[in-house]
Amino acid sequence: MEYQSYFDKSEENKEQIAATFKRLKKKKPKGLDDLFQDAHEKAFEEIDCLKCANCCKTTSPIFRDIDIKRIAKKMKMSSRDFEANYLRRDEDDDWVLKTSPCAFLIDDNTCGIYDYRPQACVDYPHTDQRKVVQVLDLTLKNTEICPAAAKISLEITQHIG
Repeated sequence: MEYQSYFDKSEENKEQIAATFKRLKKKKPKGLDDLFQDAHEKAFEEIDCLKCANCCKTTSPIFRDIDIKRIAKKMKMSSRDFEANYLRRDEDDDWVLKTSPCAFLIDDNTCGIYDYRPQACVDYPHTDQRKVVQVLDLTLKNTEICPAAAKISLEITQHIG
């Protein structure tokens, strides 16, 4: 994978990133959302999701009821049929994909349901949202999946120290 160096650097610095995120959750410094937003924008100037698609290949988003209804309608099937064909309940009782890679991932790393994909896919890797402090644990997990999350986490950790 072209972006392997971000995963390697993130793994090498995982303890430091985790410690930094732990401090951020306690202190919740002003400007943290803006800092993440800037790092997010810089990361995605360099990283092309279509060259990676590791998130689609290895993990499942959570499908909310509204996502299921919207996708099922677009696919001209009932919500119940969509759930039966594509989803399962995980240990947290959330709807997730039965299989990986994602059933909607096309060979060129594009998404077959891109225009109506789940909100979790729209928001991924969740590093450009407000109140980012609420998803720091998820961001730390995502450093193992998404090179952009790894790059962003490294930049934040280096910036904050």
